[in-house]
Amino acid sequence: MPLDALEKTLSRNEILMEVLARSEQLALPGWYLAAGCVVQTIWNVVTGRPPTDGIRDYDLVYFDATDLSWEAEDAVIQRVRDWVPAEVEPRNEARVHLWYESKFGVPCPPYGCTEDAIDSFPSTTCSVGVRVEAGRWRVYAPYGLADAFNLVVRPNPRLAPQPVYQAKTARWKQRWPELTILPWPG
Repeated sequence: MPLDALEKTLSRNEILMEVLARSEQLALPGWYLAAGCVVQTIWNVVTGRPPTDGIRDYDLVYFDATDLSWEAEDAVIQRVRDWVPAEVEPRNEARVHLWYESKFGVPCPPYGCTEDAIDSFPSTTCSVGVRVEAGRWRVYAPYGLADAFNLVVRPNPRLAPQPVYQAKTARWKQRWPELTILPWPG
């Protein structure tokens, strides 16, 4: 998938483009807009829906290992709280190992960078991050983008438990019935 096709597709989502521009100004270390907002924009464009249709939030992931406190992450959350018209969910991926097991029932080893976190998202299809720096797009998609453009959702059992994948895919299938949801392995 050529980068220009991805840029053209994502550029149709005006909210995503605004969040990208504002996120660049925050200068968070290792930041990306990631997962659902990116892939769901692709699904919307491919299926002829409005580009923002059904997108609940915009995941802004970053990696700041210099301060693992909740207060530091919450300061970022407060900075983006009033970004209208989008709900932006910032997450310091350096902190995920501190809360993941209590929320999902399985331990999460500490990540070394934002890309490590993206590698372990519940679906390889959604394991994608994008950012724009000084007018240049940067894309991280370790499993490629073909599944997203072909409306295929593939599980990633690397970390997330099966129920997390199943809950997400059930919600997505209701919104985008054209999706082909691949079963959890085993």
